[in-house]
Amino acid sequence: QVQLVESGGGLVQAGGSLRLSCAASGSTFSISTMGWYRQAPGKERELVATITSPSSTNYADSVKGRFTISRDNAKKTVFLQLNSLKPEDTAVYYCIVRIPLSGNAYRQYWGQGTQVTVSS
Repeated sequence: QVQLVESGGGLVQAGGSLRLSCAASGSTFSISTMGWYRQAPGKERELVATITSPSSTNYADSVKGRFTISRDNAKKTVFLQLNSLKPEDTAVYYCIVRIPLSGNAYRQYWGQGTQVTVSS
């Protein structure tokens, strides 16, 4: 069992910055991937960024060059630095972690979500 607690969301103006944090607890010893999804009302859930041990990162095209994902393995925490924010970045951001199972399967855990609102 893994628990994820997110923080750092809020209201910012377009062009501003925000940093999201997600701290994992519980059975965290076998986490391979940590990342972030986001979902706006009425929109499909979108994978924003992932970081997979040791240091492989992937970003959605919509955030490349603006967002940066990082992790602190000692603290079992993943961060998302959001720069040059746009109104279309407004969404609930969800932290996820993935724990490998047998074969190519994995178990994915979700945080509670944190609201990011970008005003025009």
